Amino acid sequence: MPVEAFNKFESRDLLAEALSDRIAELLDLDFASGAFASIALSGGSTPKGVLDRLGSKLGANREMIYFAMVDERNVPPDDDRSNEKMIRNHLGLQQHPSSEFLSLYVDKQDAAGAAEIAHEKLLADEELPFDVVTLGMGTDGHTASFFPGGDNLKAATDPGTQKLFMPMLAPGAEEPRITLTLPPIATAKNLFLHIEGDQKLAVFEEALKDGPADDMPIRHILRHPDVKLQVYWAG
Repeated sequence: MPVEAFNKFESRDLLAEALSDRIAELLDLDFASGAFASIALSGGSTPKGVLDRLGSKLGANREMIYFAMVDERNVPPDDDRSNEKMIRNHLGLQQHPSSEFLSLYVDKQDAAGAAEIAHEKLLADEELPFDVVTLGMGTDGHTASFFPGGDNLKAATDPGTQKLFMPMLAPGAEEPRITLTLPPIATAKNLFLHIEGDQKLAVFEEALKDGPADDMPIRHILRHPDVKLQVYWAG
């Protein structure tokens, strides 16, 4: 069963404290060896409390972390819809300009070009497998930018793909996106799914049932034979 543990919390603050503690602890394991730790983070509003706490717990060690993003809208990092802007702000990375951060936006590149550049950069940086990957989930069952009806959904969730990033255009999306593909997510040393609210719990429970994976793309994670997923949920 890919779900290794389901961690339930009485409040979102307690969840944020516990998950940020766990991530900081895991990253500390690499700090002790003198190596860079690596983490791929998801955007959106749900992880903000975790990121606020994690930033304070990492302290100056932020400069020993390779930060990446699970996915991004193809917008500049100063755009209010940018995941990079949100993550940098809540982790306090403005005060740590030397931190390694893999941006997924490339000026004058479309999403396909930006995805290819990010693929080459991550390969060259040799930071895989990620020590930590954090995922969220939408009420449509999407995770990362694996959206139902996404134009590259089948390619991005192919366990055999050699691509690390792919562009994704989803129905109703305001702009194209760039997303990690399934393999670098599934091979993470520690994989977390952070969800909040009764509605998302119901969606998660539905995703555990039989049905086409493309209808609820979180199923591509849940059904991957190598995944050991830690779920963190609060109402």
